Amino acid sequence: MAEIFLKTLPFFALIGLGYGAAATRFFSQEATAWITKFVFYFALPAMIFRFAANLSLGDILDWSLIGAYLWGTLFVYALATLIGILRGLDIATNAVEAQCAVIGNVGFLGLPMLALLLGEASIGPNLLVLAVDLIVFSSLIVILISIGKEGRLDWSIFRTIGKGLIENPMIVAIVLGLGFAALPVEMPQVAADFLTTLGAAATPCALFAIGASLASKSAERLSIAGYISFFKLVLHPAFVAFAALYLFEVESFGAGVIISAAALPVAGNIFILAQHYGVAPQRVSAAILVSTVLSVGTVSGIIAWAATL
Repeated sequence: MAEIFLKTLPFFALIGLGYGAAATRFFSQEATAWITKFVFYFALPAMIFRFAANLSLGDILDWSLIGAYLWGTLFVYALATLIGILRGLDIATNAVEAQCAVIGNVGFLGLPMLALLLGEASIGPNLLVLAVDLIVFSSLIVILISIGKEGRLDWSIFRTIGKGLIENPMIVAIVLGLGFAALPVEMPQVAADFLTTLGAAATPCALFAIGASLASKSAERLSIAGYISFFKLVLHPAFVAFAALYLFEVESFGAGVIISAAALPVAGNIFILAQHYGVAPQRVSAAILVSTVLSVGTVSGIIAWAATL
């Protein structure tokens, strides 16, 4: 575990560097927004496209792996939702809390970190986890918030969801990368070098941006943030592990990857959604901050255990 911890430390150190730069106002919120935009629309899609272009759909499509991750995630989502109902939360707030309980920072943190720690073979399972998060759960939260705010299901919301998926650069990069991999052509060296160079900027810039964005996060509602962090950092990987190892019998390496991905802290894009719809942005902010700080210790332990499977 000590070896894994030391390997994860530079990733969290970059997050800490970004936090320090923003907390001292050396790096402004506007600058953070622009570097995040660069990563989201340029660097990270280049990395994902390059990864996907070296795979094939047959190589990565594993229905038992998808089933295990989806079952474990839905179970924890349902548990968080049930507790929210017992606490008297409205539908929209409950949907936001449940989303925080199961959706981790797979794109900005998970892909580069797990590729380094577990090897490039982890990229395929990671892309499946990312696709499930974006297609299933990003759609689900929008539907539930819409029901909570309108009191009914407005079918036009599906047009918005479809448009959002089509315009999401990570989904586009996965689809285009796999599409290119299916072609009987080899990528020109100049294109490969371009993608490698641009994609190499994704990891340091994404981690720095995560840290810088944390500096603007609120530390209010710490009891709720702690409860959500327990769900995300402990229960989510635990139930994904149970599903992968006992219910779906996923092969050991793939199981280790999706368990590790499930152990990641709360994703920052949930705050963007919460802020956009005006639903509990403060508690999302606190959950991201607390789960990221706690994950410095928990993530390395879970990855170290998963690597032994």
